[in-house]
Amino acid sequence: MRALLQSTRIVFLLTLLLSTAAYADVNSLEATIDRNPVMLDEAIRLTVTADGSADRDAFDSSPLLKDFVVGRTSVSSQTSIVNFDTKRTTVWTTTLFPRKEGTFTIPSLTIEGKSTKPIQVKVIPVQEQSNVARDYFVTTDIDVKEAYLNQQLLYTVKLFLSSNIERGSLQAPEMQNAEITQLGEDKQYTDIVNGRRYQIIERQFAVVPQASGEFTLRGPIFTGEVMAANTNQRFGFFNRTQQINRVGPDITVNIKPIPQGIDYPWLPSEMVRVDEEWPQGDSFVAGEPVTRIVTLTALGVVEEQLPDIPEFYPPNFKLYPDQSNTTTVEKDQSLISQRQTSLAIIPTQPGNFVLPEITIPWFNTLTQQTEYATIPARSITVAPASGANNANTPNSLDTPSMSSASNEDIQNDIPSTATQPNASASNEDRPLDRASGEDNTDENTQLNWMVTGALLVLFVIALTGWLVTYRKLKQAQFMGPGITNKTGSVQRHHSYAQWDEKAQFQNLMSAIKAKDTRLLTPALKQWINALTSGKAQLSQFEGINASVNELYALRFSANKADANTQSKQVMKALDKLSHEAKLARSEWKQKSEGNNNTLSALYPAS
Repeated sequence: MRALLQSTRIVFLLTLLLSTAAYADVNSLEATIDRNPVMLDEAIRLTVTADGSADRDAFDSSPLLKDFVVGRTSVSSQTSIVNFDTKRTTVWTTTLFPRKEGTFTIPSLTIEGKSTKPIQVKVIPVQEQSNVARDYFVTTDIDVKEAYLNQQLLYTVKLFLSSNIERGSLQAPEMQNAEITQLGEDKQYTDIVNGRRYQIIERQFAVVPQASGEFTLRGPIFTGEVMAANTNQRFGFFNRTQQINRVGPDITVNIKPIPQGIDYPWLPSEMVRVDEEWPQGDSFVAGEPVTRIVTLTALGVVEEQLPDIPEFYPPNFKLYPDQSNTTTVEKDQSLISQRQTSLAIIPTQPGNFVLPEITIPWFNTLTQQTEYATIPARSITVAPASGANNANTPNSLDTPSMSSASNEDIQNDIPSTATQPNASASNEDRPLDRASGEDNTDENTQLNWMVTGALLVLFVIALTGWLVTYRKLKQAQFMGPGITNKTGSVQRHHSYAQWDEKAQFQNLMSAIKAKDTRLLTPALKQWINALTSGKAQLSQFEGINASVNELYALRFSANKADANTQSKQVMKALDKLSHEAKLARSEWKQKSEGNNNTLSALYPAS
């Protein structure tokens, strides 16, 4: 009995395997299309049916690409059993878009040894059935069919709908070697065409060719679902829909190369302008920064096409440029690109100067001539820095013994001024007779003494003002470029030296954050001078000095690492430098406060 069961199982398995192998082969293959002829802007639905079991990936659409654009392909399989007879069917469905008029052949397609019969398709122009009201169609238009390289083309697509659609999508046009950007939002409105009312959806694109030659701008494809005809509308949940496909007409454009004789960065446009902005006005003071903002605007180009803004300045100006910013916006059916540069300008000495004009050449696509966007030359006057009373002041500030030398000169002047009244009195020959006690003081003598006293008072006031000015100039000596000593905003209990140290430390941290190794050493020296009141130098701070040496070793090393590795090393060294500076600052302040906070004796010795 057991042997009989085993034999039965073996026979069943063999039968199953043989039946599987039997229907694994494709018995027949058939191809059909849903319409013939077809208008140029319509799509053909190609259905390939395989009788039998077939690999779902066996369909190859590459032979169709010669005359058609092949859309998305879907595949489905169905297995049915009737009276123990198993039947399996595999169906491939794809969409074909004809690109030109004429008669074309859908070639024979082969799947697992079976082939379809060729199908001839006639593609007719849309004009042949213009008298027939069409439910759905797409139109395309372009503003010019001949343009220059990088010149913007305005491409317009209109979708005409005679009834509402359930859902749908409109693809963007395609063109080789071109940047295509949608402009703004879709426009929706209604219009009557051939006596029929349509809902129209209008979409515009900016097409910027990146190569010269003749190119075909492929029309966009619309795919949607609409209500099927003769469908019961009362049961909306079960309504059946049918798919529609429409394609816009192709347009051929001729893109001309850059004209001969163009020796400047190519910038084709209908309008180009350059503007400047001075937030501080036209006031210039030696040593004080002024920010100049220059903006280049071009119509119908992308921001990558904008050239650098040329800027030239006299040698008496220090320049600190910021990174330029570019942007592209959409406005009035066109692209508008801008490049903006910000530059900090510091005049180093007073005088009259001329800032040269800024000139940017560009090619006017309307006149087909070279034109120039300019900022005229500007004459400016740089005033001396405040506190610079005479030409010798800056030089004298660099001399450490200035204060003592000046005090000696001042004290030498005091006796000579004080002796003036005695000389005046002797010239009048009216001495003071103290022995007799008589008051013989002359009115002129009294006047001379009054004038002398007034002169002494004025001298004391002038001396006080000079000392204050000298102190401010000394502080300005330690300040970096672009930092202003705003003593009025500092609380009374803070000294000028304290504010100056804070400003120099912030200047140092800014240089570290900007990764500007060129400014590190000057910023460090200025900060240490302000921190220690000139009592210490950079070389005395071992941790800071070691970090600086490490940075410059990375910058000027002969063995260059890759950019990513070197950047990480520099960032690590900068973080170390920042840590060492903060540590040195804290330790020095603690040391200074410890020396200054020693309490005086409660009962000092007499």
